[in-house]
Amino acid sequence: MKHTELIKKMTLEEKASLMSGKDFWQTQNIDRLGIPSIFLADGPHGIRKQQAAADHLGLNESIPATCFPTAAAVANSWNVELGERIGNYLGKEAVAQKVNVLLGPGVNMKRSPLCGRNFEYFSEDPYHAGKMAAGYIRGIQSQGISACVKHFAANNQEERRMSIDTIVDERTLREIYLTAFEIAVAEGNTKTVMSSYNKLNGEYTNENLHLMRKILRDEWNFEGVVVTDWGGSNDRVAGLIAGNELEMPTTAGETNEDIIRAVRSGLLKEEVLDECVDRLLELIFTTEAVYEKSPSKGFNMKEHHRAAQEAAEESIVLLKNEGDILPLQAGVKVAVIGDFAQQARYQGAGSSIVNPTILDHTLNCIEESGIVSIGFEPGFERYGKRNQRKIDKACALAEKAEVVLLYMGLDEVTEAEGLDRQNMKIPQNQIDLLHALHKVNSNIVVVLSCGSAVEMPWIDKVKGLIHGYLSGQAGAKAILRVLTGEVNPSGKLAETYPLRYEDTPTYRHFPGKEVSVEYREGLYIGYRYYDTANVKVLFPFGYGLSYTTFEYSDIQIIPEGVAFKITNTGTRAGAEVAQLYVGCNSADIFRPRKELKGFAKVSLQAGESRTVLIPFDDKTFRYFNVKTNQWEIEEAQYEIMIGASSADIRLKGIHAVKGTNAPLPYDKEKLPSYYSGQVGQVSQEEFESLLGHKVPAASWDRTKPLGYNDTIAQCQYARSAFARFAFHVIAFAHRFLWKIGKRSTANLIMMSVYHMPFRGIARMTGGIVNMPMLDGLLMVVNGQFFKGFRHFFRERGKMLKVAKQNN
Repeated sequence: MKHTELIKKMTLEEKASLMSGKDFWQTQNIDRLGIPSIFLADGPHGIRKQQAAADHLGLNESIPATCFPTAAAVANSWNVELGERIGNYLGKEAVAQKVNVLLGPGVNMKRSPLCGRNFEYFSEDPYHAGKMAAGYIRGIQSQGISACVKHFAANNQEERRMSIDTIVDERTLREIYLTAFEIAVAEGNTKTVMSSYNKLNGEYTNENLHLMRKILRDEWNFEGVVVTDWGGSNDRVAGLIAGNELEMPTTAGETNEDIIRAVRSGLLKEEVLDECVDRLLELIFTTEAVYEKSPSKGFNMKEHHRAAQEAAEESIVLLKNEGDILPLQAGVKVAVIGDFAQQARYQGAGSSIVNPTILDHTLNCIEESGIVSIGFEPGFERYGKRNQRKIDKACALAEKAEVVLLYMGLDEVTEAEGLDRQNMKIPQNQIDLLHALHKVNSNIVVVLSCGSAVEMPWIDKVKGLIHGYLSGQAGAKAILRVLTGEVNPSGKLAETYPLRYEDTPTYRHFPGKEVSVEYREGLYIGYRYYDTANVKVLFPFGYGLSYTTFEYSDIQIIPEGVAFKITNTGTRAGAEVAQLYVGCNSADIFRPRKELKGFAKVSLQAGESRTVLIPFDDKTFRYFNVKTNQWEIEEAQYEIMIGASSADIRLKGIHAVKGTNAPLPYDKEKLPSYYSGQVGQVSQEEFESLLGHKVPAASWDRTKPLGYNDTIAQCQYARSAFARFAFHVIAFAHRFLWKIGKRSTANLIMMSVYHMPFRGIARMTGGIVNMPMLDGLLMVVNGQFFKGFRHFFRERGKMLKVAKQNN
């Protein structure tokens, strides 16, 4: 421990007070000992520091900050150095706003395209996500503050995220859902980790000793702080025992008393509490040091805006370019159509909403881009309502143009924290517009703005397709520079685009609707599934076009890695993302056909060649063996593949690897789906063979009274008629608000009320409602109407009396 002498001076009450927030965003201070409070702020792609009326859902405006492209966009750059530069800018802005801990980046896997928070995450591949995250972390922490990698772990749906139980086998957990965190800890050296809301195989993640102690602390040697997601603490003492130091936000001292009682009763050893206090003190003092050296400074808004534009330019993906319609030829007459050209869709919704310092819109930037615009029409209603008049006006404009630029995408409340998307479709009114435009002008270039994969049954109606993802405050100008050829697109997809949602491996098991969600597909998410099971896709993982061409040659496999040559065979400078995939030729242990194990982004002038070396590392050939309970290497011949995407392999070679002689972990006959990769319909029996135990019941037990971890949605079958009535009021309010177009308010009801566990009422209200008061509410819900309300108001009176005495 680094702060033993200081901890000796602290009372038990003071130690306990440090373990929970002082308010919504700050830790507790102890002035007599010189311990300051520190500030935590949202910030995966921009600082969201609120000055007043703090909330965790992005409802209230924050101090202006640069809104960089979201992680889903920057992931397409495949440029770790770019991630580090963005992190550096984020760190500077955090220091300018006196933020100590920046809550990002997020590295959860894109298990399903429908996860509502996919726009905040990098990839469907853990190696790729981990490398990008490590870059961000190094950049942020270079400014003396802390990054906070999140959400640890297996948090891959938003619906019921505060109570869902993720059921996943140990090998899949290690190889798919923990590897990105492992890289973030080992290579990013993150100072802080955020635990997720969900349960993992029956235990809340922040109480899970296997996850928090054995893996994070013992195996990865993580010495930093673990903070709960906001309101994510269930049993505070169990969390501390697992090593989850900081609970956020404040509970107004309620959980401090839990800690004090646990120490005095012997349930919690005081030395365990001391270890947690020591790690938190280290975070406090090291992140405060930057402010002691020099006062907080501002930042150059224009410089940071240019950096956001450069990040967007390198992250834009060219998906289709029929007849070389792009780049647009000089002087071509263009009709600009689509509501997103007028009001850019540039970020997601929820806790990551940034109040941008500057915001570019296409219509404001198009003149300086050199594009000859003959006019603009919105063409569709932003939130899905059909409007034939707008379609007709757009078609009249399109008839006069040589090329139509059609700005399509998903709206702000379709992709939001706390809710999952209902489908993979673009709103029908936009598709209707596209079909109508095609009848009058077939030279259509679509500019797509959304943070996750969508179905494109309409793609044959367009000649060009540029995907900007959610490209931040400078994205509109960046897209125009790609359209005109000032920038040669170099982005490649960090997720697969299936032909239809039904083709995804998680189709039958996403999201978990009641108690649990079963990861029956195992290792086979994203391209690991599509490539192994031979499922056709629209765009493969790693895919992206350029205005030039690249040739791969001269592969050489050496013990240190694989070397090869890339030549720019086109007529203009460009950058290529070369990807290393590895496949094991043994059939003894099931594996995906190929897995990403390295990548390199290479910039080349026209005609230029360069030799590239992608090194092997400790993750290139390993697998997790559930019999030995550790990482092993299978002795086998491995196919080494260099590709322009997972489906476009340009070079191949064979490499013999010595193994660790571990016993085979599986009975092949019991796991036919996993050995074939055909995991779309895995039976419960086979999944249990993979797990090594029975799966828990996935449905709510409707015979039991509702408790702390049951959700308000479960009031639909509560014993109390009052509770059932309240549920129907909430459900009606959601449907009504959605129907009249108040979609963001409707979403908020679902996110912060409908799917909230009862304990969240106490954990998220900063002490306004405490657990004894919550007991009264649960009595009401479970049929004891008058007794419950008497209990509630009696406990509220006690709380107010204590608060008055303390003041």
